[in-house]
Amino acid sequence: MKELRIGVVGIGHLGTYHLQKYAKLTNCRIAAVADVIGERAVRAAAQYGCRAYLDHRELPDKVDAVSIAVPTSAHYETALTFLEAGVHVLLEKPITVTLAEADALIAAAGRSGAILQVGFVERFNPAIIALAKVINRPLFIEAHRLHPFFERGTDVDVILDLMIHDLDIILHFVNSPLKAIDAVGVSVLSDQVDIANVRLKFATGCVANITASRVTGKTLQKIRFFGVDGYHAVDFSKRDLVSLSKKTSDSGKVEIFSNAVEVLQHDPLEAEIRAFVHAVRTGTPPPVTGRDGRDALELALAISREMKKAKEDILGALHHE
Repeated sequence: MKELRIGVVGIGHLGTYHLQKYAKLTNCRIAAVADVIGERAVRAAAQYGCRAYLDHRELPDKVDAVSIAVPTSAHYETALTFLEAGVHVLLEKPITVTLAEADALIAAAGRSGAILQVGFVERFNPAIIALAKVINRPLFIEAHRLHPFFERGTDVDVILDLMIHDLDIILHFVNSPLKAIDAVGVSVLSDQVDIANVRLKFATGCVANITASRVTGKTLQKIRFFGVDGYHAVDFSKRDLVSLSKKTSDSGKVEIFSNAVEVLQHDPLEAEIRAFVHAVRTGTPPPVTGRDGRDALELALAISREMKKAKEDILGALHHE
């Protein structure tokens, strides 16, 4: 099997983890790293025995596939460089800042035949994979993604930083057109919205209530699905699934029982990268496509617009008091 030459652009928090996972894969060789902070690139290159670059534009002829973990504002320009050159791209979420940029990346991948996978790592969480085996049609969803404050990620609001993970999961399992959005958000420790609550209503009648915060004292990452088939609760941090259903006994009594669904533990990021490499090698669509990334971005941007409108309405009402 031909050895894949791997590049990683952006050797910060996430990029470092990508390098660790690629280093574990057979028939993959880390060939180059790039970062605008030279010390990062040089340090990583020394560790993984590859070449270091300040400019990602020097990499396309040196790699077959690349992970991009740069700030969101640089996603479009960076990814476009590789996709136009036919280099396969694993792009961290969110896909881009605007829908026009997302469309351009999807089109570039289509023209060159390069794989474009978006880094929604929660799709590869063992509990989410197990959930797919038992969930039917959800009618109500409740999600909480609460984190302490970190400076990292504050170039975007909490919708694009954290909530977008849950938006992707919800879109994936509901698979229905959106009918209504009600959203409110508050800036607390940054210039962007740091805590938000959103209520979504879909054409199927499903309602999702989602809270995301990056200003809480402890981490909580949970999502719960309710439907006629039962109740399913995922703890993303523990990679755990509780799945309950009901049945009627011969005597007519309704009983609650636990679904026998096995959660096979693995590292979600490693699974994500393995899936990317598999898509590259086989030429098959990745589990999380550029279109999936665009759909999540479209919903995130719509939520941000609704939050802005709600804030303007409140300020307008106060002004007229």
